[in-house]
Amino acid sequence: MIGNSWDKYLGAEFEKDYFKELQEFLTEERKTQKIYPSYNKVFNAFKLTPFESVKVVIIGQDPYHGEGQAHGLSFSVEDPNLKIPPSLKNIYKEMKSDLGLETPDHANLSYWAKQGVLLLNNVLTVREKEPGSHRKKGWEQFTDKVIESLNTERSNLVFILWGNDAKSKAKSVDKSKHLVLEAAHPSPFSVKNFLGNQHFSKANNYLSARKIKQIDWKL
Repeated sequence: MIGNSWDKYLGAEFEKDYFKELQEFLTEERKTQKIYPSYNKVFNAFKLTPFESVKVVIIGQDPYHGEGQAHGLSFSVEDPNLKIPPSLKNIYKEMKSDLGLETPDHANLSYWAKQGVLLLNNVLTVREKEPGSHRKKGWEQFTDKVIESLNTERSNLVFILWGNDAKSKAKSVDKSKHLVLEAAHPSPFSVKNFLGNQHFSKANNYLSARKIKQIDWKL
C-alpha cells in the first residue's frame, strides 16, 4: 500500500495475482542484483502527488539505471552531483523556449511533483545498467490502473505524452474530459520533433481557464 489517497484506487491491485508475482520477482531480483530505485522510493511519485492533487501527468518509460539517479519520478534525478540526462536537458530547452525560464543546474523534479505533476513511469523498477529489464513483469498493468483511475475519477487533467510509449500508455484517456498533449520523445534521437511543442504553457493555460492554480515550472 502507498499510504495516502491513492490506496482507495490502487489498494486492490496489491492483492491481485499479477502484483504478488511481481513482488516475488522483485524479492528474488534484490537478492542478486542492484535494483533502482531503492525499495522505499519505488512509489515516490504517488507519495509526493496524492490522487486529489494531480493536475498534470507526465509519462516516462522506466527508471534511470545508474547509481544515484532514479528516485521514483519520471525524468528526474535525485543526486545533485550527477549530470543532467540528455532527455531532461532537452525538456529544459523546451521550458526555456516556451516560458523563458533559465535552465536549472540540477535534475530533481520533486518541486513539480509537490505541485500536482504526477511524474509516472510505465515501469517502476529496473536492474542496474540494464534498461528495460523489468518490463512485462506486471508494472504495466499497475500503471494502466493509475491512468484508468485518473481518467475515470478526475476531470480537467493535462496528460503530457512524449514519445510513442507514452502515447500508447494513455491512448484511452477521454479527451472530452482532459487535455492530451503529444509530441516526440525528448531524447537526442527525436528532439527535432520535440522542441517547439509549448506543452508547459499550454498546460498552464488549460488549468488557468478552469480556475485551477497553474504549475510553477521554475526549478
